[in-house]
Amino acid sequence: MRHPLIPLGSLAGAALLASGCSTGPSPVAGEGRAAASPATVRTVAPEAPAQVGANELGQVPVLMYHQLTENPAGVYDRTPADFRAELERLARENYVPVTARDFQTGRIDIPAGMHPVVLTFDDSTNSQVRLDPDGTPAPDTAVAILTETAKKYPEFKPVATFFVNAEAFSATGSAKALTWLKRHGHEVANHTDRHENLRSLDQAGAMRAISAGQQAIEKAAPGTQVTSLALPFGAMPQPAGVATRGTDYRYDGVYLVGANPSVSPFAKAFMPGAIPRIRSAGPKDEDAEFGSSRWLDKLAAGKNRYVSDGDPNIVAFPSALQNELSPTFAKRARPY
Repeated sequence: MRHPLIPLGSLAGAALLASGCSTGPSPVAGEGRAAASPATVRTVAPEAPAQVGANELGQVPVLMYHQLTENPAGVYDRTPADFRAELERLARENYVPVTARDFQTGRIDIPAGMHPVVLTFDDSTNSQVRLDPDGTPAPDTAVAILTETAKKYPEFKPVATFFVNAEAFSATGSAKALTWLKRHGHEVANHTDRHENLRSLDQAGAMRAISAGQQAIEKAAPGTQVTSLALPFGAMPQPAGVATRGTDYRYDGVYLVGANPSVSPFAKAFMPGAIPRIRSAGPKDEDAEFGSSRWLDKLAAGKNRYVSDGDPNIVAFPSALQNELSPTFAKRARPY
C-alpha cells in the first residue's frame, strides 16, 4: 500500500514529528539502547580510528522499498533494474547492510572504513520474496537480487529487514517465506496485520492492530523474536508509546516513512521510537529531493556519514563531536 511522503527534510524534523505525536510516556527513553552490547570479541586489532576517519556518530541511511515491478505505477514502485543498480551503487560506495534490529541497538559490526545501510521492505509483496518449488528465490525478486549483489561484492552482506503484514508473501506462503528469511539472516519485523492507519484508531485499537501483526508472525514462524515495527502510512498512534510497548509486545525500534537519514544509534539525538527512512527513488523521480539517489549523493559529498572503526566494541569519532554522544555509550567511547 502507498504511504504518503512525509518530507521531514531534516533530522530535527523527524524528532519534531515524533514528539508532536506523543501524549503519553516517551517511547524513546533508552528502550533500544539497553539491549546494546559488544557484538563480538576481536582477535585482530582494527586500524586506528583516525587512519580510516572513523565517525560512528555519523548519519546512516535507512532505505525503504515496497514493490518491484517492470511497470511502476507510482513513486513507491521501482523496477528490478533500479533496485539492482541501487544495491550495486551502495556496494561500490562501501556500504554494508545491517538489519534494523542490529542498527537500533548499536550492534553494528562492519569492517573499518565502511558505512552501514539498513535495507527495509514494507507490505510483504511477492516481488520481494517469492520462492521457486525448490526453495530458491525467483529471478528479479528483491531477495534474489540482494543475493546476486553479495556474490559480486563479497563485503556486501545480503541481509535486510522485512516489515510484514498477515498472510505475508502469498505466492510462497507465510510459513515457508518467513522461515527462509530467518534461515538466511534476514530480520522479520512487524507492519501490523492489516496495514491500518494507527493514528485513526483509539489506543486499544492501535494496540490490537500491532499485537495481531506480531501474532501472525509468531504463528507463521514460531520462535521469531520481533523487535522492530514500521508504522503503516508513517502514522504514529496516540499516545506514541503504544508503538513501542503493549501487553504482549515491546519494540526496540519504530520506523517512520520520513525523508532523511537517521542519526547514529550512539548519538544523543537518536530516537528509537521514531526512526526516519528514505524512500528509494531515482534522481529525477517525483519528490526526488527526499529520495535515495539525492541523499546518497549528499552523504558521499559531505562529512556527516557514519564511518566504522572496525571494532563493534567501541564507538570512535572525532573529539569535536564529543557532545553528540549519548551518555549510554560513554564507556565504549573512543574520541580522537
